[in-house]
Amino acid sequence: MWELLYRVLGKDNSGSRSQAKDRLRLVLVHDRATISPYLMNRLKEDLVKVISNYMVINEEGLEVYLNQDEKEVALMASVPVKKIRRDYMERTQSIS
Repeated sequence: MWELLYRVLGKDNSGSRSQAKDRLRLVLVHDRATISPYLMNRLKEDLVKVISNYMVINEEGLEVYLNQDEKEVALMASVPVKKIRRDYMERTQSIS
């Protein structure tokens, strides 16, 4: 019914854009089904804490997701690095 209305109104929803959108939606649903948003957020927070010991990163650009193929699931991360911390040894000695 909606498809007919969209066609009559000139808003055809059957193109490649719609198919790509449906595929993306399916991927998102699948990703969300395998790990809870709470757990994913906790994982991101912990990654930021650890990585920040060594690098200054752009947290807003951080992307973490699970990629699944037929055999395994891989944790994928894209972490924009602003700069490497050269004072790592000094900072760890002052903490301990």
